Amino acid sequence: MRDKRIDVLVANIRAERRRKRVSQDALCSKINISTRSLSAIENGWQKPSVFVVYDIAKALEIDINVLLKGL
Repeated sequence: MRDKRIDVLVANIRAERRRKRVSQDALCSKINISTRSLSAIENGWQKPSVFVVYDIAKALEIDINVLLKGL
């Protein structure tokens, strides 16, 4: 059974990345993870660590609470 909080988190990550018009490749370069890992995170197949969520927020220049909204 999937955790709905993860679904919300990954939807927020994908939405903010797209809103900022940042490609997966560009974001991965900034936070030093593979595009395969980011794709797995955005599709809910892999749970991101708190460190990755923090790095994503920092790379997108947003407050981490934006990514955590609705949890």
